[in-house]
Amino acid sequence: MLVTSNDEISDSLEPGSSIDFERIRLILFDLDGTLVDSVPDLAWCGNEMLRRLEMPPPEPGAARTWVGNGVERFVKRFLSGDMDAEPDADLFRTGLDIFNRLYADNISGRSELYPGIVETLEQLTGRELHLACVTNKPEPFTSDLIAAMGLDKYFELVVAGDTTARKKPDPMPLHYAADHFGLAYETCLMVGDSSNDVAAARAAGFGIVCVPYGYNHGISISESGPDLIVDNLKELAEMFA
Repeated sequence: MLVTSNDEISDSLEPGSSIDFERIRLILFDLDGTLVDSVPDLAWCGNEMLRRLEMPPPEPGAARTWVGNGVERFVKRFLSGDMDAEPDADLFRTGLDIFNRLYADNISGRSELYPGIVETLEQLTGRELHLACVTNKPEPFTSDLIAAMGLDKYFELVVAGDTTARKKPDPMPLHYAADHFGLAYETCLMVGDSSNDVAAARAAGFGIVCVPYGYNHGISISESGPDLIVDNLKELAEMFA
């Protein structure tokens, strides 16, 4: 294992560079849009929230472009119909409370694992690798979804959106995970689906592999310049074979 100090974050992993998979000791997986297609449950809760507030539903498919910055921003987007707008504060507090109660009871009934996820995690388990999950989704939603999808047995650590003071794209959650295992940052790999994941990995000194099928606000993940894009995560497992 490398003994490089984490006080000096490696800047050697530039967009498009190769990853030395033999050096990787920790793989951090994003959750929504990378392992689980959770939009069906999120969208249902958002639509039901609007119905209870006697507000019109959003355009069909809008929810898929609104995921990725945590539950609070997702609710704000539903209430405003805009990516960045701030709804009335009282309306937001009421809507967030409704949404959280709905989502607690509808965490996984409509969600599905993406193809190849179980096979990938099975192949990676047992190798000289630590597997962990890092997401902007808050607890207890994170652990409930991971357990409901049968993924909890694969992860040694779960870093939720409220585990650290800052969320992705800040590198803090990634550094938290690496420090937990006592690993140098350049021996760690982030696997995600969004520009947030790429930005967090770059800032953290991690390698970054992305999938093209997730939630990136309707923008091709290639524009964010990850080190590698794989159509199915089984391709990632093959890198460690």
